[in-house]
Order: sequence, then C-alpha cells, then structure tokens
Amino acid sequence: MALLSEILERGASGYATFLLPSLLLLYLARQYFHNGLNRHPGPFLAKFTDIWRFLDVHGRRPDITHNALHKKYGDVVRLGPNTLSFASPSAIKVIYGLNKGFTKSEFYPVQMTVSKGEPLPSLFSTLDESFHANLRRSVNHAFSMSSLVQYEPMVNETVEIFLNQTAALFANSGQVCDFARWLQFFAFDVIGNITYSKRHGFIEKNEDIDGIVKSLARIFDYSAPIGQMPWLDKVFWKNPIFDALQKWGVADNSHPVAVFARQRMQERISTDISSPKAHKEDLLTMFMKAGKDRPEFMTEKRVLTMAVSMAFAGSETTAISLAAVFYYLLKNPEYMQRVREELDNAVRDGTVENRPTGLVSWSESQKLPFLDACIKEAFRIHPAAGLHLERVAPASGIEIAGEFVPGGTIVGCSPWVIHRREEIFGADVDKFNPDRWLTAPADRLKTMNGTMLQFGAGSRTCIGKNISLMEIYKLVPSFLRRFDVQLAYPDQEWKLWNAWFVRQYNFKTKFIARDTCV
Repeated sequence: MALLSEILERGASGYATFLLPSLLLLYLARQYFHNGLNRHPGPFLAKFTDIWRFLDVHGRRPDITHNALHKKYGDVVRLGPNTLSFASPSAIKVIYGLNKGFTKSEFYPVQMTVSKGEPLPSLFSTLDESFHANLRRSVNHAFSMSSLVQYEPMVNETVEIFLNQTAALFANSGQVCDFARWLQFFAFDVIGNITYSKRHGFIEKNEDIDGIVKSLARIFDYSAPIGQMPWLDKVFWKNPIFDALQKWGVADNSHPVAVFARQRMQERISTDISSPKAHKEDLLTMFMKAGKDRPEFMTEKRVLTMAVSMAFAGSETTAISLAAVFYYLLKNPEYMQRVREELDNAVRDGTVENRPTGLVSWSESQKLPFLDACIKEAFRIHPAAGLHLERVAPASGIEIAGEFVPGGTIVGCSPWVIHRREEIFGADVDKFNPDRWLTAPADRLKTMNGTMLQFGAGSRTCIGKNISLMEIYKLVPSFLRRFDVQLAYPDQEWKLWNAWFVRQYNFKTKFIARDTCV
C-alpha cells in the first residue's frame, strides 16, 4: 500500500523512467538465460536478440561467419536467444534422423508460395509432419529411380537445344557468356519440360521469361534474412490485409511460376487426361493421377503446389551445383584435363556412344568415376544451401552431440560448416580435391557420403534429388564433349551471394566448339 501511495503521489510519469528500463533489463535477462542456453558461446548480441542473425544473413555471406564462429568457439555455437548451431557430424543423425521428434522451424513457411491469397504448403515449406508424410507418399513414385527412364528423353531434348544454342549464341560468335545465368536458364527449361512437357523458353530466347529468374531471386533475397525473424513475414508479405486483397482480386502477389503452373493445369484439365496418349508421362501427369488415386487428400490445390515447388527448388539448386562443377574444373585445369581424358577414352572404347550431338546418357555417365568424384567434390565445397537446415527440438528435450538441448530450441547444421570438417574430409577441406573420393578407404568413404548435406537429410531429403542428379551428370559430360570452356577473365574470382541458396555471379566464360569425333 505504501508503494502504491508513493506511485500515486509521484505520478506514473515519474516511475516510467525507472519501470521501462527495468522491464527492458528483465526481458534481456530472460533472453540471455532462455532454456539455459547461456552456457553456450556465441556472438554477444546473439544472446539477446535474433537481430544479430538477421543482420548477418542480410550481409549475404553468413557461411563465412558460421565457419569462423565454429573455429573460434567449438562445435556448439549460440546464434540467437533460442538457436544453436552444431558443427559435429554426430549431430546429423540426431537432428535429421527418422522418428527423432524434430520438426522444421518457422524459417521454412517464409518461403511458402502464395497464389491468389492462398498459401501453398509444400514438401519443403510445411511444418506439419503428418501432412508432409501424406504428400510425399502421394507423389513418391513420380520421383523414383525407375521413373527417371521416362524423364530422360525430356532432359535429352532440352540438353540438345541448350548445346545448340550455346554454339549459336556464344561459341560461333566468340561472345562472353554469363555462365551461371545461362545454366539457370537451362535448369528452368529442363524442369519445365519434365514437369509440364513445355519449356518456359529461356534457352531459345536467352532472356528471363516473365521475369521469373529475377522474381525468384527476390523471394530468396527476402526470405533468407526475414526467415531469421519469421514474424516479420506476417507484416511484410503474408499479412491478412494483403491476403484479403488478393482473394478479392484487388492485388495479386502470385509468383510467375505459379501463374505458369496454373495455366498448364487448366490446359490438362480441359483435355481427356484419362487417355494414355493425351500427354507425356511428365510430373504434372503423375501428380494429377495421384489426385485421382487419392482425391480426398491430393486436391487440385496440392497438385498445383507440387508443380510450383518443382520450379522453385529444382531450378535454383541444380543451376548452382552445375556452375560449381564447371567453375572448380576451370580453376583447376589439371582436373579439367583428367575429366576430358576420361570422357574421350570412354568414347573410344565404346563406354560412351559417340553421338554427333555430344549427348551422354544417364547410364553412361555412371561409368565415369573421375567425373563422379568431381561432381561430388563440387557438392562438398559449394553446397547449394548456405544456411542452417533448421529443426525444432522435441518438447521433452534431447541430447545432441553430448549436449542436452531443451525442447523447443531451434537447432541445425550448416552444409558449409559440416562439409569442411577435417576429421571427415581431410586437412585440405578448403581445397577442391576430387581425388579424396577415389582414394578414401571404404569405411571413410561411407562416412563422407553420410556427412553430405547438399540435398538435405532424413525424411526431408529433397524429393527431386534423382532428377537433379540426372540433369547434372548428363549435362556436364555432354557440354564438355561439345565445347572447350575457358574463363573469360582468368584472374577474376566469382562473387557469391548467400540468400539461403548460394548463387554465383561474375562467372564469365568463353566456349570453343570441339569435334565430337574422338
């Protein structure tokens, strides 16, 4: 009562200067000691607020930061009041293992596609494990290794057009090529052909069709930092007012890929899809068949979601991986020469058919061990995903790499950190060395393969992994059969831009046509 009387006498304003700082200090103390995570080292600001994470990711090279922090502090680093980064390979099996009780964090829905004001939760963006399992079960067959056989002709068609356009636009004229962008055009048109039996037209026109590439880059540029403080997404993008405006037709923030996918679906629906000759057995046909088999779950909206997500994830990651393979071969000419020798010898002895187009089949590419080693090494040194694969610890808490982590804590491993563990990959982890995949003993090779996170891990491993691998393993040798590739400016390094996926810029090349008759 005395305190209340004193407050009334002095007035609220007199105590505001005391009360507000006190509340702030209590809040900061609560953040610092949250879940007992104060025992873990990390940047000072990160112990109190996720603003540190936001600013670091907004700087576009958090991969550098994360490696530096783990070198300084060890295997467990606190990146936010409720976030821990793990660098120990032993953490992978716990965090991403099956039936461990982890769920994805709120980082992922920030990247969720919206169409006419309706969110389209996908295999990638959903947090609902039951929904994920149901959706994956509905479409698994479309992504099996056996299904690759029916997609390969579609890939072949696009590869041949890409090679011919490379000759016409660059090799014949001597023009410098923005190779990373050109490879992204390829990846978009391949996935368009596999998904809808219709390319977007990037390769033919050598331009960003409907601004799709620019729009996709803008989404990742937004979602990477915003995903560090996901509540901001409800303010800037997926807020109820904007959603309502879209549903009423006043505004529309549908991505051009979603528009393209809707158009292709409407075309299919307007034809007799029950006829086996109506369409090629592309992904959209497979998704729509899944809708017929499970109409109560695989609704038209979810068919659209699958079609859209193919372009979002499939194009960006594949293009980045392709660029990495070519870049590191060009920066290490001795390895480029060995790839060429292996390829030429394979043509001479009949392992690879000597086609005039230079095309190499998927099965033939699997018989080129040094090419395989170079691709794996590119995956290791430049994984497409450049941030942590975030998960939320189960409510009961769990032990990870010898540390008990309370329930609800956001945890994860960054591929850019894990892929540089010396005890797994050797002392030269910062060097592009394909031979590590050829000389490692069987047990160590198994560990190396088990530590790779370029396609994710566990039940959330990228469902399109096999399709991406087919594109990469076919294009690289086919391209090298048709062209000698040179860096236009050998002394220049490319520029990396980490916006969740680590895009490459300033990768300029020249091409010289080769005689495919070896």
